[in-house]
Amino acid sequence: MKEWDSFDQIKSAKGVWLVDSKGNKILDAVGSMWCNVWGHSNPELINAITTQSKKLQHSSMFNLTNEPAEKLAEYLVKISPKMNKVFYSDNGSSAMEIAIKLALQYWKNIGEKNKTRIATLENGYHGDTFGAMSVGYVPEFFGKFKKQLFTTLQFPVPNKYRIPKEFSFLDYQNQCIEKIEKEFSQKNNIAAFIMESGAQVAGGVIIYPKDFQRKISVLCKKYNVLFVLDEIATGFGRLGSMFQYEEQKSIPDIVAYGKMLTGGYLTLAATLANKKVYDSFLGEFNDWKHLFHGHTYTGNPIASSVALENLKMYKKYNLIKKIQKTSKVFEQHYQRISEIDIVGDIRHKGMLMGIELVSNKRKKTPITTKKSINKIFFEEGKKNGIYLRTLGNIVMLVPPLVITESELNLLLERTISTIESAKSKII
Repeated sequence: MKEWDSFDQIKSAKGVWLVDSKGNKILDAVGSMWCNVWGHSNPELINAITTQSKKLQHSSMFNLTNEPAEKLAEYLVKISPKMNKVFYSDNGSSAMEIAIKLALQYWKNIGEKNKTRIATLENGYHGDTFGAMSVGYVPEFFGKFKKQLFTTLQFPVPNKYRIPKEFSFLDYQNQCIEKIEKEFSQKNNIAAFIMESGAQVAGGVIIYPKDFQRKISVLCKKYNVLFVLDEIATGFGRLGSMFQYEEQKSIPDIVAYGKMLTGGYLTLAATLANKKVYDSFLGEFNDWKHLFHGHTYTGNPIASSVALENLKMYKKYNLIKKIQKTSKVFEQHYQRISEIDIVGDIRHKGMLMGIELVSNKRKKTPITTKKSINKIFFEEGKKNGIYLRTLGNIVMLVPPLVITESELNLLLERTISTIESAKSKII
């Protein structure tokens, strides 16, 4: 914490550009922490906020409802294959806490009280609250709280860059799936399998190989385990499809949305469940099947209004096809990035790129520094007019989804310059 003695103050923003108090323009390579869709100061989203703010700013959803929340829920169910009902919350961590509670209570509601274990992938990330830390345990982030977390069954995820020596990549994928099936076949107390959908983002931008996620969903159905997906960072176009679970052919029982749900303008998250899960919570009051969970700002009308406008704009402007076209710009820079002597691997899908930095390319040794890599790259990025953030030794590019091809070219050129200029401060 002592490294950060001052912070640049952002005064305004437009499109993919942030403007600080000194008038410097900085290209937002972080997408306001991975949530920005249409760029900053989009007039349609601003209008949705201001229009709703004149009608109803907030009203509790305890025994009440409001029109924007109802309309958004109807739209989410309409566009989310096989989902049936929506539970609102304020942020991604909360959405995943709700998903965990739904999955565990489902089995109690139907009389299967022994189903109490959660299975997950190693190196996953689902948020910073205690339940989310338990199912998405990243040692570097959460090691200090390990004794307070509940235990989970963790399984390896196939990372093409780091395959055990005796395996081919295909063999390693098969072994990962076989380990899951072996545990499922031997234990009948597993309530749910929880994983990020399409890729692990905060865990280092690990893109799943084809069919990996689908095969896990098949095993869940085979062994009567709820399949729970986290699309908070990967859904709504970030990886090039509206919903990764649809692209991956892996329909979940429960799915969590957040980040880009409102276009990055207000805080809102949602946990969706299929009919089977929802129906298990129906009963008379004294059956005690209801979910004891609620947030003060659940279903906030202003956030719901901007979220609905945001989602309708996807279709209006054909955003998913635009992302698929624009994302090819990343590929044009693979060669130059990979030639930098501290770059070990490049991982990319849609509007997400992770660049892994190593001190030894042959040994694939992750770079470590006395000063945080994040601080170094923030400072060097600022000199090159971009806002960069790293996670460990991974440089992450997560720009607003609407970024143009020319803006993305500029971002990548400046990223290359930043990595080159940062080398002397790292090695």
